[in-house]
Amino acid sequence: MKKSTTPPAPREVKPPTSTPWDWELRLYVAGPTPKSIAAFRNIELLCEEHLAGRYHIEVIDLTKNPQLAQGDQILAVPTLVRKMPVPIRKIIGTLSDTERVLGALGLPFPEAGPFAARKGAAHVR
Repeated sequence: MKKSTTPPAPREVKPPTSTPWDWELRLYVAGPTPKSIAAFRNIELLCEEHLAGRYHIEVIDLTKNPQLAQGDQILAVPTLVRKMPVPIRKIIGTLSDTERVLGALGLPFPEAGPFAARKGAAHVR
């Protein structure tokens, strides 16, 4: 019997799995309280303005999954955790202070422009 001398077909090399977002955020809440709702609305508005299409927000309700608080060492709610880009950063509260939230996330705060003119107006307190 004669052996085949054809080389094996090349295997497709897949790149490492990664997320399609540059920014991964987790918002820890304790049910649909006014502060939790305000925090979600505020971070959503801020992300749409500064990170459009490049972010993902995962909301974790600690009343349903309290064990998840341990992984990110959550001591108060609402708390926003920036998982990506590293380093991990945490912000506690309703996220209504745009300048403070942008600074904590490592984003530049525009001195002038349409977002600065609305500072606080679009945010829920």
